[in-house]
Amino acid sequence: MKKIVIDPGHGGSDPGTSKNGIVEKDLTLKISEYMKKRFDDLGIQARLTRTTDETLDANARPKKAQSFFGAGNDVILISNHINAGGGDGAEIIYALRNTSALSQKIAQELTRSGQNVRKYYQRRLPSNPAKDYYYILRDTPNNESIIVEYGFVDSTKDDVSQLKNNWQDMAEAVVKAVAENIGASYEPVGNGNYYRVKSGDTLWSIARQYGITVNELKSYNNLKDNTLSIGMLLYIPNKETTTVETEVYTVKAGDTLYSIAKKYNLSVDELKSLNNLTGSALTIGQKLNVKKEPSLLETTYQVQKGDTLYGIAQKFKVSVDNLKNINNLTNNVLSIGQVLKIPTSENSFPTYQVKSGDTLWSIAKTYGTSVDEIKRINNLINNSLSIGQTLILPK
Repeated sequence: MKKIVIDPGHGGSDPGTSKNGIVEKDLTLKISEYMKKRFDDLGIQARLTRTTDETLDANARPKKAQSFFGAGNDVILISNHINAGGGDGAEIIYALRNTSALSQKIAQELTRSGQNVRKYYQRRLPSNPAKDYYYILRDTPNNESIIVEYGFVDSTKDDVSQLKNNWQDMAEAVVKAVAENIGASYEPVGNGNYYRVKSGDTLWSIARQYGITVNELKSYNNLKDNTLSIGMLLYIPNKETTTVETEVYTVKAGDTLYSIAKKYNLSVDELKSLNNLTGSALTIGQKLNVKKEPSLLETTYQVQKGDTLYGIAQKFKVSVDNLKNINNLTNNVLSIGQVLKIPTSENSFPTYQVKSGDTLWSIAKTYGTSVDEIKRINNLINNSLSIGQTLILPK
């Protein structure tokens, strides 16, 4: 298996670029130390060119990089950097002697992490186009050497926030890309278990075994369809991290699993999983667990003379039943001065349907909000999106 050398760009008397509270040499060291730990977790040999705030010049750095595992093609060198110049997005530069496969994989995983990628490319030395422009690529012969620029420290868009708040996700994206590129077994970060797919397994059977939904299983493992292969390693989140608050729905004439799932913003698989159903048959009067619609925000209202539950519900665009439930009311009687909790219904929020190429960051940027806020009001536990998914947007 290939070995990894991680190079935290700059250091010591060379701080690199610096702006908006970000110092390149400090952030690249944090990113690199995180990567080292993750590669250790995965059983992949990895070394750091620096572990402190030390100076490594253009002569010392390549020598240090090749001092661990030599100058063979069984070594991947990752040089971590932060960009400057007013752009936005990540860039990956790979050596002239190498193919684009690893850089392309890193670009894909960075995109999945929420960062946009400007390009992955090679750059030649103007005085000698047969050589790499950057010395860390040029002077580490035979190694598969790449430079990862995670974003622009002086971006006028969202890179500054990404670099401050999302650097671990981006570092993890590179770890995942490298691990999968070299054929190592990748295991995501998180509290949970891992399951090795066996003959006869399906997503439905595995999800049911662990008390989670098929959609949760697909989301945690970045699966785009239901295809499994024997030996595949799946991450299984702890059950307590995926607890779904439910309420009971009584099946009526004409109901189908699809119509009920659609009403409660569930997939049919999720509805079946919530109720341990193996088939699609329903009977009138059957009780089903459905996902309780969350109250995204709450405010209060003091009852005035002439108010009715119906009038208040209409005023705040919520249902009478929802108003009664949140206030534990057993009838429609109100008293002047009574203070009611008012849930803000999902219907009073704008929504957005996810398209190809969308990320939480791009959607948050478009609608002037934050990734954390979108995740909070949609009860999202990671940054994964699926085409056609409907998101509630903050007002």
